[in-house]
Amino acid sequence: MNEFELITHLTKSLPTNENVVVGAGDDCAVLDLGVPEKLILFKTDAVVEGIHFTKATPPEKIGRKALARCLSDIGAMAGTPTTALVTIALPKDFDAAFVTKIYDGLNALAEKTGVAIVGGETTTNPERILISIALIGTVPRGKQILRRGAKIGDAIFVTGELGGSLAEKHLDFEPRLAEARWLTEHFTIHSMMDLSDGLGGDLRHLLNASKVGAEILKPAVPISRAAKLRAKASSGAKPAFVAALTDGEDFELLFTIASKDAVKLLDAWKAKFPKLKLSCVGKIVAGDGILIRDKTGSHKLNANGYVHFA
Repeated sequence: MNEFELITHLTKSLPTNENVVVGAGDDCAVLDLGVPEKLILFKTDAVVEGIHFTKATPPEKIGRKALARCLSDIGAMAGTPTTALVTIALPKDFDAAFVTKIYDGLNALAEKTGVAIVGGETTTNPERILISIALIGTVPRGKQILRRGAKIGDAIFVTGELGGSLAEKHLDFEPRLAEARWLTEHFTIHSMMDLSDGLGGDLRHLLNASKVGAEILKPAVPISRAAKLRAKASSGAKPAFVAALTDGEDFELLFTIASKDAVKLLDAWKAKFPKLKLSCVGKIVAGDGILIRDKTGSHKLNANGYVHFA
């Protein structure tokens, strides 16, 4: 089983209760705990040495990334993060100064985004470091944006540039919290998620949840400079366009909106966020799967993003 097959298998018969508005299958769980005018967002994520960072990664960046991944998911549902618990698993011969610096990076991002760190757990893990964050956020009632709202004819947008994340971006990305809230305050966003596993994989999750398909215009996909440079530097590297679809760890927003609002959105975005690129990369269509349109026609996309256990 790969990651998503395992998730499907394990979530078939999860218990639930009256507090659950949205359970497994979206960027965050959405809970109704009786808070006036607000729903609760609940998210957990983990980073593992050798998978998400290396022994050579600066410890402050390890801590920052651990929290930023969860923040990105809160942003993808247009929420505001509030409180977090931190679980850290360490080898028996851990370096206390190194671990302190991990927390320095984590704490700095928490303070910047208004997150209180309210506790957690420490435990032993042979050979490698593991950090798991459980994060709570809030969203105004009725304003949460899910993956399952895309409609046929919607324009598909992504923020930023895609691909080449291993050239440091995966350690330094900015969770799109303010941008997502601005979007939902000024426009009717039909569906949204963050890009953690690559456009080729994550768009499929959104399409499957919404029971629709997509057509992506190849020249419109914003490819990062790092992905282009890597493709030029090595004959064995992925083509830049494939990297933009499959590298993962971009942590940008992917969302859909009625096509009639696309031009207005682009104009307003440029005025509000002049330093952050916004690209309309395609449209939602009937059917399923992803078509790539280029100068030779439309072709079914078979490539996926990053998948654990694959």
